[in-house]
Amino acid sequence: MSKQGKGAKDAKDGRKVVASNRKARHDYLIEDTYEAGLVLMGTEVKSLRQGRASLVDGYAAWRGDELWLEGVHIPEYVEGTWTNHTPRRRRKLLLHRDELAKIARKSSETGHTIVPLSLYFKEGRAKVEIAIAKGKRQYDKRQALRERQDRRDTERALHSRGR
Repeated sequence: MSKQGKGAKDAKDGRKVVASNRKARHDYLIEDTYEAGLVLMGTEVKSLRQGRASLVDGYAAWRGDELWLEGVHIPEYVEGTWTNHTPRRRRKLLLHRDELAKIARKSSETGHTIVPLSLYFKEGRAKVEIAIAKGKRQYDKRQALRERQDRRDTERALHSRGR
């Protein structure tokens, strides 16, 4: 599995990743993921095409029967005029009705939340990958870090032995 930086293109599905939320995979146990479209203003799209966005404080919330993305920071477009957007405004997520029903059912369970994992362009359209997640406890985070470190140590040991 290769790591990609911002703006890197994923060969298998044509994704151009703008931002990813690596902290979400550390803080939450990801149960299910969905790809959603976004309702954006023109200056937001231009700012995203420059590779500028942050998902760190982002989450999805219900407003009536619609799902909205909140807390995501898309900075103002530098060359924008009075038509520029506010950086942390609420953005509507576009999903099929049956997907919304599944998400509503799963997110209503105790301890579950909806977090954005990555923001990318796919076939020229801005998409966000959201996940139904359950918060990890502190000892779960420590255990995951310990397992990762043990795996690295064994790989180093095998590599140094010439295997």
